[in-house]
Amino acid sequence: MAADRQWITTPINRPLLRGAIELETTSQGLLPHRLPGWARAQCADPLLAMVESQPSGVRLVFRTRATAIELDVLPTRRIYAGFPPRPDGIYDLCVDGRLVRQSGVAGGNVMHVDMATGSVRCEAGVPGTLSFDGLTTDDKLVEIWLPHNEMAELVALRTDAPVAAIEGAGLKTWLHHGSSISHGSDAASPTGTWPAIAAALAGVSLVNLGLGGNALLDPFTARTIRDTPADLISVKLGINLVNTDAMRLRAFGPAVHGFLDTIREGHPTAPLLVASPILCPIHEATPGPTAPELADGRLLYRAAGDPCEVVAGKLTLEVIRDGLSRIVAQRALADPNIHYLDGRVLYGEADHAALPLPDRLHPDAVTHRLIGERFAELAFASAAPLDPAQGKADRISG
Repeated sequence: MAADRQWITTPINRPLLRGAIELETTSQGLLPHRLPGWARAQCADPLLAMVESQPSGVRLVFRTRATAIELDVLPTRRIYAGFPPRPDGIYDLCVDGRLVRQSGVAGGNVMHVDMATGSVRCEAGVPGTLSFDGLTTDDKLVEIWLPHNEMAELVALRTDAPVAAIEGAGLKTWLHHGSSISHGSDAASPTGTWPAIAAALAGVSLVNLGLGGNALLDPFTARTIRDTPADLISVKLGINLVNTDAMRLRAFGPAVHGFLDTIREGHPTAPLLVASPILCPIHEATPGPTAPELADGRLLYRAAGDPCEVVAGKLTLEVIRDGLSRIVAQRALADPNIHYLDGRVLYGEADHAALPLPDRLHPDAVTHRLIGERFAELAFASAAPLDPAQGKADRISG
C-alpha cells in the first residue's frame, strides 16, 4: 500500500457485487457462492462445494474517479497429486466495458488433492493484495472480475477516491447454467469464458451457474434458477450426465422435464433456451464414465464406457441431443418461449478439425471466444431466442 496516498476503505457488500447468489461471512471477509446455503446442504459432494465457490462470472462493479485501486483477497488454490500444476487465478479489470488490466495475487490457501484416494489436505495461507494503478481521473465504470477457477475471499477494497455502487445499470439479466465449459474450464481469464464473452457482446448482465462436473439436473440447481431474478435463461445440459454415467435414458427424460418445470415455476414466460452439448468426439457414440489419464505429462480424458451398452439405456451425446430436441419440441406446443439449440452449431466437426479439444473434453481459450461469439449471434441477435429487447423478468417466487 502506497504510504503517500489518502486511501478510502469501502465495505464490500451486496450492492458492489454482480453474479453471486449468496455471500458468506468468513473470518477473513466475504466468500461469494453461486449456490445458496440450503442447496449446498443438500449435497455433500466435495467437487460441487469447490466449483460453486469458484466465482465464475462474479465481479465487483462500481463508479469512481480513483486512479488507484487495491483489493485484499484470500485465494484458495488446488494442487492435484501426480498431475501438472494448475495456473493461478487471474483478476480482470474492466473500465467502461474494456479490459484494461490483468493481475494475480500472492499468498492464499492451498488444497492438496489426491484424486486416487479422495483425500484433501488444506494448507492455510494469508491474504494478498491486488493493485491497479495509473487509472484516469475521470468518472468511470469499474469492474473487477474474480477468477473463474479458484476461490477468492474478499477482504478489503481501497481506492484513492470515493466509490459509488451501481443500481441496476439498465441491463437485462441473463442467467446461464451449464457444465465445466460454461464454468470456464481452460479459458484464459474470467472475462474470457464463453458466457462472459457472449454477455459482453449482447450487452446483458451475466449470472453464471456453470458448475464444473455438476450440470446433473439436480433439483436444488433448478430451484436456485427458479428463485433467482432473471430476464433471460439458458441451460446447457448433457455432457456431465455422460461424464459421471449418472443416469439411464429412462430417468433422463423425466428429469429434464422436472428441471424445466421447476424453472418455469419462477419464470413462467421468460425466454428459455435449452442447449445440447458441443461436439466431443470421445463421447458422441460412446457412453461414460469419463476417465482421466496422463500422457507425456499432459492430462487427457477418455471414454471408459462401452458403445454396446447404449441399447440398454446408457447415455451418449447423440442420445442426449435427440432427447433434448424432442423434449423441447413437445414443450414448445404449450410454451412458445422455450427454444432448443444444438451445441454443435457452437463447436462442430469443422471446428474440431481446426481447433481440437486439447484434453479431448474442454475447449481452449481461442475456442471459448469462438463459442461465445457464436452464442451471442445465435441466441441474442434481434428476434433470436434470447433477444434482450424481448426478455422481461417474470419471476413470481420470493
